Amino acid sequence: MATAKKKSSAKKSSSKSAKKTTAKKAPAKKKAPAKKKAKRTPSAAFMKPMTPSAQLGTVVGTAPLPRTEVTKKLWAYIKRKGLQDSKNRRMINADDNLKPVFGGAKQVSMFEMTRLVNKHLK
Repeated sequence: MATAKKKSSAKKSSSKSAKKTTAKKAPAKKKAPAKKKAKRTPSAAFMKPMTPSAQLGTVVGTAPLPRTEVTKKLWAYIKRKGLQDSKNRRMINADDNLKPVFGGAKQVSMFEMTRLVNKHLK
């Protein structure tokens, strides 16, 4: 008799699982169209024109420029003169014009370069 109860309970559980698989799923919600990103406005601190020192002026010019433009002109100078180290591209080799800006160092990393250049902006 105990075996009969087990069989009937097994039948009940199998019929429940059959009902679960045949149940229809609710349709997925439609996603809202992607929002267009608004253009970022640059920080006023970066866009404020700053006057380069005489040493930095030999590379980027003496006219007041925002920091972003100073960085662009400095990288253009480095690319034009081929001053980026060929093996370790993060290192910048100083030429005669950049040596005073880099504090006399022959080579600096690109991350140090921004810190050293900021000292030459007023």
